Amino acid sequence: MTSLATAFLSSPVGLLELRGSEAGLSAVLFREEGHAAVTPDRDLPTCLREVARQLQAYFGRELRDFQLTYDLLQGTDFQRRVWAALPGIGYGHTASYLDVAKLLGNPAAVRAVGAANGQNPLAIVLPCHRVVGANGQLTGYAGGLARKRWLLDLENPPIQGQLF
Repeated sequence: MTSLATAFLSSPVGLLELRGSEAGLSAVLFREEGHAAVTPDRDLPTCLREVARQLQAYFGRELRDFQLTYDLLQGTDFQRRVWAALPGIGYGHTASYLDVAKLLGNPAAVRAVGAANGQNPLAIVLPCHRVVGANGQLTGYAGGLARKRWLLDLENPPIQGQLF
């Protein structure tokens, strides 16, 4: 059995708790500032160094798709299917809960998709922030709607300057 390592990373959306082992990443969670001290780079567990590097590159707009190994320690089969579908929502794009339910072959599972999305243990990395209401409205997000808006804006910044 591999031991689970934990680290805390400062990010533009607040403190992130990273959990993982040599088997892969098992959690990226939002934490309140003061919950724990940021883990200095030199003290990052080996199994979390690449996670931290890719998150920093994502926040710097240098990375669009995470290339990590996951070790999901929780979740029902349905939840895992929802989570596996999330990376298919491309960087800078959104999809509705209905879109995800249809992709899974069960359009009636809209509420179940929403519930599974809310239990996603890999915030940002499995991009549940890209799932919105059918009308395009921002809906619940474990990290709060302000973080969801910030992440969507990061991926789809407003056009700067004039086009003519």
